[in-house]
Amino acid sequence: MRFYLLVALVSAVVTFGLTWVIYKLSHKYRLYPKIRERDVHTRPTPRLGGIAMFIGVVVAFVVASQISWFRLVFAEPGKVWAILGAALIIVLIGVADDIWDLDWLTKLAGQIIAAGLLAWQGVQIVSLPIGGLTIGSSGMSLVITILAVVLVMNAINFIDGLDGLVAGVALIANGVFFIYSYLLVQDTSPFDYFNLASLITAVLIGACAGFLPLNFHPAKLFMGDAGALLVGLLMATSAIAVTGQVDPAQLGRSQLFPAFIPILLPFAILVIPLLDFGLAVFRRLRAGKSPFSADRQHLHHRLLDMGHSHLQAVLIFYAWTAVISIGCLLFFVLQPYWLAFIFLGVGLVVCTAVTLSPLSREKRREIEAQSADAGTLEAEVKAGDDPLDAAADEIKEP
Repeated sequence: MRFYLLVALVSAVVTFGLTWVIYKLSHKYRLYPKIRERDVHTRPTPRLGGIAMFIGVVVAFVVASQISWFRLVFAEPGKVWAILGAALIIVLIGVADDIWDLDWLTKLAGQIIAAGLLAWQGVQIVSLPIGGLTIGSSGMSLVITILAVVLVMNAINFIDGLDGLVAGVALIANGVFFIYSYLLVQDTSPFDYFNLASLITAVLIGACAGFLPLNFHPAKLFMGDAGALLVGLLMATSAIAVTGQVDPAQLGRSQLFPAFIPILLPFAILVIPLLDFGLAVFRRLRAGKSPFSADRQHLHHRLLDMGHSHLQAVLIFYAWTAVISIGCLLFFVLQPYWLAFIFLGVGLVVCTAVTLSPLSREKRREIEAQSADAGTLEAEVKAGDDPLDAAADEIKEP
């Protein structure tokens, strides 16, 4: 465990140091774009934080390669080079988009190339740890891997709209996933706890932790498309790398839930980004637009429109991610399973209540405004707070 902590610390320190350098250089040379209509921030902010995260990841991998305990991970150097090469492609595409605003087709092509490099070097979905299900052919495995990686990258990129949102969500999700992958390898390889999935996750945790201080609200630096796509790429890669570490045929009936965790947990830690991505694609296709066209109707925008503050909206995303991912992990580490069900149920109820709380406040204000005695000072004051009356006034205006 301490060696995983070491590489995570290296990634965090390098990323944190470089974020300050990039922040200072970006302001010195005015390397920041104009504020777009869909943006939430009100002042120009540099978007090149993904470069610092990438370098932090690379340095952490270099350090890990010098630690003998990771010898099995680097016994297949092709996979490691493919991960770093794919990351470089994604960062270059992301930086170019942050500076010149590339068209969606160019960005998608770059994502497919990066995902294809991973799959070509053997980082691909060959089998699923449920009933020993094997992908039908090498070609099908390649296609499914590329689709999965591109999907996760875009899902993470789509939620990158609030200060600290992606970095914090990724920190929570990957923290849970690291615990799972570490415990899983103890069961499957009790004499060697070091594997590619856990290493990727530890390095990514460090990069997100090192970047978050300058990215938390109010953010001084954004990770941009380069950082968001990098986070998505590494999360997808670690999830793909962990498949096949568990053999369901060796699990008894009492371990039914653990047999499904390798499939459920990656979806659990990405449930919010995937939901936002799915809704965005459906919304845009229904309007006859490209699924990659920008708008201001993402889940984080809706939370702001409901009345949540910037910080509240971010913390709500954190809470949903923590409850769902930790709840799913508990099925792997706890017995009886009803303890996990209780945690998940209570957590979901609390998250729902907090998410919908602004609606309750608006409804209460509406009732108070409409119930006040007509003609009184109280009625005049509360009428100004009635959201329905305000909406009616807006409709009447020419």
